[in-house]
Amino acid sequence: RLVKRLRRMANTMNRNRQLLLFLCIFGVVALGLGHTCSASEGNRSVDSKTKGMLPAFINFALRPLSHLSGCSAFRSAAKIFPKKFIQVPSVRLRGGRDQPFTVQASAAAPVAETSTKMNPLISLEMFPRYDLVSAEHVLPAMQELIKDAEGSLAKLEARLKESGYQIKCSEFLGEVEKLSDHVERSWGVVQHLKGVRDNDALRKAVEEAQPAVVQMNLKLMQNEALFNTFKAIKESKEFQTLSPAQKRIVETSIRDAELSGVALKGEEKKRYNDLQQELATLSTKFSNNVLDSTKAFSVRLEKKEEVAGLPASSLALAAQTAKSKGDKDATPEEGPWVFTLDMPSYLAVQQHAKDRSLREKMYEQYITRASKEGLDNTPIINKILALRQETAKLLGKRHHADVSTASKMATYESAMKLLKDLRESSYSFAKKELEDLQAFAKSQGFEGELKPWDTTYYAERQREALYSFNEEEVRPYFSLPRVLDGLFQLAKRLFDVEVVPAEGKSAVWNKDVQLWQINRDGKVAAYFYLDPYSRPEEKRGGAWMDVCAGRSRVMSAEKDGVRLPIAHMVCNQSPPVGDKPSLMTFREVETLFHEFGHALQHMLTSEDEGLVAGIRGVEWDAVETPSQFMENWCYDKATIDKLAVHYETGEKMPEELWQKIKAAKNFRSGSMMLRQLQFAVTDLELHSNFDPSVAEQPGKSVHDLYREVAKTYQVTDPMPYDRFLCAFGHIFSGGYSAGYYSYKWAEVLSADCFGAFEEVGLENEAKVKETGRRFRDTILGLGGGREPLEVFKMFRGREPKPDALLRHSGLVAA
Repeated sequence: RLVKRLRRMANTMNRNRQLLLFLCIFGVVALGLGHTCSASEGNRSVDSKTKGMLPAFINFALRPLSHLSGCSAFRSAAKIFPKKFIQVPSVRLRGGRDQPFTVQASAAAPVAETSTKMNPLISLEMFPRYDLVSAEHVLPAMQELIKDAEGSLAKLEARLKESGYQIKCSEFLGEVEKLSDHVERSWGVVQHLKGVRDNDALRKAVEEAQPAVVQMNLKLMQNEALFNTFKAIKESKEFQTLSPAQKRIVETSIRDAELSGVALKGEEKKRYNDLQQELATLSTKFSNNVLDSTKAFSVRLEKKEEVAGLPASSLALAAQTAKSKGDKDATPEEGPWVFTLDMPSYLAVQQHAKDRSLREKMYEQYITRASKEGLDNTPIINKILALRQETAKLLGKRHHADVSTASKMATYESAMKLLKDLRESSYSFAKKELEDLQAFAKSQGFEGELKPWDTTYYAERQREALYSFNEEEVRPYFSLPRVLDGLFQLAKRLFDVEVVPAEGKSAVWNKDVQLWQINRDGKVAAYFYLDPYSRPEEKRGGAWMDVCAGRSRVMSAEKDGVRLPIAHMVCNQSPPVGDKPSLMTFREVETLFHEFGHALQHMLTSEDEGLVAGIRGVEWDAVETPSQFMENWCYDKATIDKLAVHYETGEKMPEELWQKIKAAKNFRSGSMMLRQLQFAVTDLELHSNFDPSVAEQPGKSVHDLYREVAKTYQVTDPMPYDRFLCAFGHIFSGGYSAGYYSYKWAEVLSADCFGAFEEVGLENEAKVKETGRRFRDTILGLGGGREPLEVFKMFRGREPKPDALLRHSGLVAA
């Protein structure tokens, strides 16, 4: 048939057109065959309707010719091939950065291709094309995806109204999930890149697209047809037959719609929506200011006496930074050295630099980030607080803290009670710690009262004296590759899963990013990206885990299958220096375990209802339970033996050194507890009793409130210029508003969970594995499909108690 078609067409064409046509065909075949032969069979992925080599190479080969769709030769070529084979607008590429990408062709589509169809945010596959996404893709993609979602919403809304809001629950939940999934995933890619690969063009694109994304979310949350359907299901006989997860989706969807203003009318609803748009803009601006102010400061040192006391690892990092800023001949031994406000650089100065003036200078710069002209977040904070307060009033709540805790385990009152109780248990310890530190500093020749830039320095010297080790001594035993190996062996031991490299399955956004695969029962269960190192020029500080894709039955590309969960794990630890691997501090090891705990809850979920799978739907003050639980294993001997291996000699960490680390576990734990309590109480006070309307009056500012809380929750006063709140991204741009207490609330749960392992005996391998499987199947497995207190009781057999937290923190009086 192909030859006959070619002959008929050739007879109708003149010689030049014949030549052009056959050249196109020859190029198509050659390019297509070259592509399909270069891709490994195991990585090839095509739609089930177009299996085989011919459809694959045609789709791939025609892609470069798509811009010729108006050419008569190209239209003639389109007639040659069966229509189902030509699906240019739906071609999607998948694979690793350094290997051929295979083709996945979807359902038949017109030949003519629009620019948006080649947009990697629109043609979103299992793994996002991080190597292709750029700022120019953001606005067109979000506009098209939102337009599609709005069209689907309108159709569903009409159908629901016509049926009197009567629809089978499973069918309805599937439609609701489909409405927002693509928008959420693509916007998630954009937000992720903004956090790890920030630039001016991307910022502008986010600012342009964000209002439409916020508006789309409001349309969904405030849609009366969806709301009425959820209520109808709740009141129907079918409700009693639903699974626990389905019931929870229905109940929490009604709650969340009410908290999103679904009941508001007219001007009130318009005002509510305007407030959400403005809050989203302010949150982004707050985050940008913190990043910009952090990047803006650096100090360049040339004299060895200026860097006295700093360890070799810090000097190597400072020399490497100096090279990146133009000092091509910088060396760790001779300098020059450049220090920044990025945590690995800043903290090293505070802990080790003998030059007190250097410590003070960097402390002042750090504690005043985003508080100076041009990048001052104080007006933004005041505005955010005012708008949140106004939103709460519109919703009929006393204050924003009530809005926040309405979807959490705790109430405002119970959260405050926990914080006050913990303060009672830790204040005397913190006071004694300060007295001891002051006396120690005096014994070292220090005169006067300790200032914040002295406290960290002398606390490190005191720890060295008490426990005869320092952070630099342990770094060689915590190289990232060995730490990961030990962490993954722990996951196997506790949860019976394997973590293996998945290199080549996805493009990445930076050369240091790794993709890992979770295998369970011999099958792939999940994936996660790990972005481990600090990059202050483009990456925001801190550490976090977020969702790339959630587990879902409805969104699976395969019939009767599930879409596998994918997570992002992001840290800001010490990067490799020279030919050495990343050598981690013990705190960086704990941070890695913490974020892996979050990822495990996302990845090991057994819940197929996408709306409550993984961390989705988990109350904010319970979501830190797995992460803080995992930190406890950093002090487990069997775990440490697997990961604490010298990167050069291969020798295990000496027992004497390990015992010193364990002994130092609760060093200054009272002070650390008060620090977290101060942040949590300040957060709740700002969102309940603070009056933003008088924030600019003397003695009434947010910074005055911060200092007032410190009088009760600290044993020293902050410096007068302290502007910590101006960089407190957790509550002003990170989702923890009136929720920072969640860390302590969840720490009670996590410590109690680890207590279950202690009770069976950490040396009892069989019982540890048995308890680990139970933790996997409850805390990790059930996700948001059940209330967190119910899940906790399924694991522990009772309600939580704070005893284990106080014991683990060393805050129980002898």
